[in-house]
Amino acid sequence: MKIQIWSDVMCPFCYIGKRRFELALQQFEHKDAIEIEWKSFQLNPNLVTDTTININQYLADIKGITLDHAKQMNEQVTQMAAQVGLAYDFDRAIVANSFDAHRFAHLAKQNSLGNEVEEALFNAYFTQGKNISDHDTLAELGKQIGLDKAEVYHTLSGNKYAVNVQQDIAQAQQLGVRGVPFFVMDNKYGISGAQEVPTFVQTIEKAYTEWVAANPQTKPEVIEGDSCEPGGSC
Repeated sequence: MKIQIWSDVMCPFCYIGKRRFELALQQFEHKDAIEIEWKSFQLNPNLVTDTTININQYLADIKGITLDHAKQMNEQVTQMAAQVGLAYDFDRAIVANSFDAHRFAHLAKQNSLGNEVEEALFNAYFTQGKNISDHDTLAELGKQIGLDKAEVYHTLSGNKYAVNVQQDIAQAQQLGVRGVPFFVMDNKYGISGAQEVPTFVQTIEKAYTEWVAANPQTKPEVIEGDSCEPGGSC
């Protein structure tokens, strides 16, 4: 059964939602039957990367609040992240446009490294204070998860996977997604936001039960004959 997840690298609740979803999946008996597909979303596609300010100042500017208020808001999110084992450092986080990071993620997904790249990007952004729009940074992250650095540079030097990112965003709009994270279970059930673990568990179980009923696994009737079995028994 497929579960699709729309997220943006710069969304603090997306990383928290990812971890809560993973905790729920650990409790699910049939987790090996789940296919996860990450989808791109941009909260601010017009954002210009600015390494001179941090996320606290950025939040204060876009919301029209004081810097102290912005710090208090981010501290609350930091505490929420800590509850699922994540160490956020908003003082180090760099304001960066995420479009190239999403293109990079699509390259990784083509190499069956979709979950690995999302984890690497979130960690780089929220914990390590990396500039996730910088191509050198993305190439190094690619190397860490098993991609060829030259291929990452080649991908980012042009417009490869730009259409894929735009298609993901368009699909989210068609589904009525207004914020991320957004989880879709078997194209039937949606979960908006970083919900608590029990909510994920209940929805996954419900979707999976219905998926199994609609996709019964049948075994063929076997006519026995001379054959060899694993281990050399013939």
